[in-house]
Amino acid sequence: MTGTALETEGLGMRYRGRGGGRALRNCTFRLPVGAVCALVGPNGAGKSTLLALAAGFLRPAEGTLRVLGSAPGETRTRVAYVAQDKPLYPQLTVSETLWAGAELNPDGWDQDTAARIAAPLPSRLRVHDLSGGQRTRLALALALGKRAELLLLDEPMAGLDPLARHQLMGALMAEAAEHRTTIVMSSHILSELEGVCDHLLLVDGGRVRLGGETDDLIAAHAVLTGPVRDLAPHTVVEARTTGRALTALVRPDGPVDPAWDRSEPSLEELLLAHLRSPEAPALLTPSATVHEAVAA
Repeated sequence: MTGTALETEGLGMRYRGRGGGRALRNCTFRLPVGAVCALVGPNGAGKSTLLALAAGFLRPAEGTLRVLGSAPGETRTRVAYVAQDKPLYPQLTVSETLWAGAELNPDGWDQDTAARIAAPLPSRLRVHDLSGGQRTRLALALALGKRAELLLLDEPMAGLDPLARHQLMGALMAEAAEHRTTIVMSSHILSELEGVCDHLLLVDGGRVRLGGETDDLIAAHAVLTGPVRDLAPHTVVEARTTGRALTALVRPDGPVDPAWDRSEPSLEELLLAHLRSPEAPALLTPSATVHEAVAA
């Protein structure tokens, strides 16, 4: 996997209005081309802000951001963005919305893909009469029809029933596999991401806490269970004691004492432990690490 889809260094964004506050601060990471990346974190962590910045709809207060090697505003024809509220023209019908997508993207529109994704929707129904799940399907049809190099999806499966989620997730994965499309999608449903995404960005407090290949991040951690004892020299992410037993998620530093019962964490266990322990040190795999300053 070569090339860079997203790269940030020292990226920061402040909230507007009374009280101020920061949505992102000193956010630094790299995402390679072709990755299918889960963007996770608690409410208010900066996930939606990061996606809107990458789409070119917001300008950062500080730091740098490159999208497909260029400034965000220069890559809009190569990027498809589906915001959390799925904005569409309410007065248009489903078929008129697809027609508008083709007219706005004359050089790269894939009518067959867009029509296939939108097929369950009544073509003459107006957008303002669609349910939340139907609006989501139509927005994803537009995004996939654009045949973009980078898909930025903010809670793309929200409002969909389980069968529709399964079908559309399959369509996204087929898109990634066939066209080497880079996909970044935020979600609060952690189990939905396991086995689907090969990269991870955990954003918390405006910073990237975990970043890189999912398998590498999981392999860098271990769940240790045994009698209460010192966990040195390992880096402890989270430790919980129940009676005389201790269960800890750690980053092993050297051999693990065989007296410990060692297992590999699931992706959900890994994320929840880091979310419960915001003081744990950040970890980025080599592919997610920015080695040189990003050009302005």
